[in-house]
Amino acid sequence: MLRTHLSVLETSASLYPQSPVFKLPLSGSGFTQDWYSITYQQFLTDVESFARHWSRTLAGIPLGSVVGFWIGGYTYNDVLTIYGASRAGYVPQLFSLRLPNPDVIYELLHKASAKALVYESSYAHVLQESPFPTYLAANAKDIDATGFPLPQMPCAQPDDIAFFFHTSGSSGGSPKLIPYSYRWLDAAVMKSHQICAPKNVERPQDVTVWMGSMCHVGQTFMLIGSLQHGSCVIQPTQISFQPAELFAMVERCGLNRLNQFAAFLANNHLRVSRHDPKLLSLLTSLDEVLYSGMPLAREEEEWAYRNGIKLRGLFGSTEAGATLISVACTEGNVALLKPLDGTAYSFVPTSGAADDAAHQSTARMLEFIILPESPDCPDPSLRHADGTFHTGDLFMEHDGCYISCGRDDDWIKSENSLRCDTKSIEDHTRLMCGNLIGECIVVGTGRPSPVLFAEVPDSKGELSDMDLEKMKKEILRKTRQFHSRRYLHERITSTKFIVVVPPKSLPRTLTKGNIRRKAVEETYKSQLDQIYAC
Repeated sequence: MLRTHLSVLETSASLYPQSPVFKLPLSGSGFTQDWYSITYQQFLTDVESFARHWSRTLAGIPLGSVVGFWIGGYTYNDVLTIYGASRAGYVPQLFSLRLPNPDVIYELLHKASAKALVYESSYAHVLQESPFPTYLAANAKDIDATGFPLPQMPCAQPDDIAFFFHTSGSSGGSPKLIPYSYRWLDAAVMKSHQICAPKNVERPQDVTVWMGSMCHVGQTFMLIGSLQHGSCVIQPTQISFQPAELFAMVERCGLNRLNQFAAFLANNHLRVSRHDPKLLSLLTSLDEVLYSGMPLAREEEEWAYRNGIKLRGLFGSTEAGATLISVACTEGNVALLKPLDGTAYSFVPTSGAADDAAHQSTARMLEFIILPESPDCPDPSLRHADGTFHTGDLFMEHDGCYISCGRDDDWIKSENSLRCDTKSIEDHTRLMCGNLIGECIVVGTGRPSPVLFAEVPDSKGELSDMDLEKMKKEILRKTRQFHSRRYLHERITSTKFIVVVPPKSLPRTLTKGNIRRKAVEETYKSQLDQIYAC
C-alpha cells in the first residue's frame, strides 16, 4: 500500500497521541515569545474536521478534482486547510503569497484543469472577476462540521496525482507546473524518514522548526519526515527569525534540531555567532543544523565545522524533493554529498567543458540525472525522451561522493531559496532596451531580489550622472509590464536595482566573451551590499 502524508498522520496519531506535534506562537508575545502545543491526536481530529468542512463546502465539485489554494502556508491553519482538502478527496494545487498577479493564478489553474479556488481573505479584492468558483479559506475556530460524515480515505493508484506544486521561479512570466503522483509521495515518505531520523535516541522527542511555506515542497517534505518520528515542529513568528527567537525556541520549546534555508542560517545566525559566544554555544549544542535551498558559502561551512556546529547539507529541487545529503565532515572536504537510500541516480559527464578559464579544473563535471526506475523520478511530463530527468545540477566526484558545482543553466536562488530566472529578465531587457544598452546581466544570489547590471553602448561614450539616471528610468519604464507578472522575489521595480556601468567593463569569459555572473557579484559586492542595505 502506498504511504501518504495522511496515512503517516494516522499512524503517528495512534503511536504518539498526546505528544506535541506543533508549538504555535501566542499572538502578540513578540520577542518575549511563548508557544502553546497541539497534540498528534488533536492534529488528526482537526484535519478530519477540515475534511468534513471541505466535503460539505465543495459538494458540487466531483471528488478527485483539482482545487487551487492561494494561501500563505506558514500557519497551522494552512496545514489543516491542505491536509483537510486532501483527506476530503480533492487534489490541492498550492500557491504561495509570492504570486501577486491573479491572472497568473488563473492560467496555472487552467493548466491543471482545476475546478475551484480557495483563497485567503486578503485576496478577496482581486478575485471579484474570477473565472473559477471561489471559496474563502476557513479558520479552525469557525468550522462546525458536526454531524457531517467523514469522507472515505482517498484510494489512489500510483500514477494518480496527489498534489500540484510550482517552481519557485517563473519562466516566460509563469511558474512551471509540477505534478506529484502518489508513487512520488510514497518515495517522499521513504526519503524524509531518513533525513528526519533522531540523532539522539535518548531524547524523549525531537523538536525542530518550520523552514518555509507549505505551498512549497520543502516544508511539506520535512513535515512528513517529522511526523514519522513523532517529532514536534515549532512555528516561528517569521521564517527569517533572529537569534533572540532562536534562543526562545530552545529555552521554551526544547528545540534541538535547526532546519533552515542557507541564506537565513548564514545571515541571521552563523555570521552573528562569530562575534557572539553565547549564540555559538547554542548552535554547537544542537543535535543538528541542517541547511538546504542553496549551498552555503564555503567559508561559512568551513567555519561552522571548525567551531563544532553539527552542520549538514540537504540537496534537492522542487521537481524531485530532497535527493542528496552531506556525509560526515572530514577536514578539507566539507561539502561531500551522497544519494539518499532507495534512489536510482546517475552522474554523467557533461557534453562540453566549462568555458570560464578562471575556473578550469582537471576534474570532470558531471550532470546529476534521476533515472526512470528511481521512485522519486519526477512526473513523465518533466522528463527527457529517454525517461530520465535531467536536473541541470553539476557535480564533481570525490571518493565516491559528490561536490556541488552549481547549475548548468541561468537560474539564481534568492535569499529565501526561491529561484529566479535571470535569463528571462536579461532577454526581455535586451528586447525592450536594445537601443539603450550594450549588454546586461542579472545577479543577486542569496539576496532578497535581483539587480540588473547594464553596460552603456560603445556609441554613447561617457555619460553624466544625470544621463545615467535617465537611462535607468527608461529601462525601468520599458520593462515594467514584464516585471508586473513575475514573482515578488524576481521583480525589478526600482532604479535602485539597476546599475549602469561603462562599455565592456563587466568581467567576461576568455573564450566566448560571455559575462560571468559570479564574477560580477564578486567584483561589485560592496556596491550590492550598499544597495540592499538601503
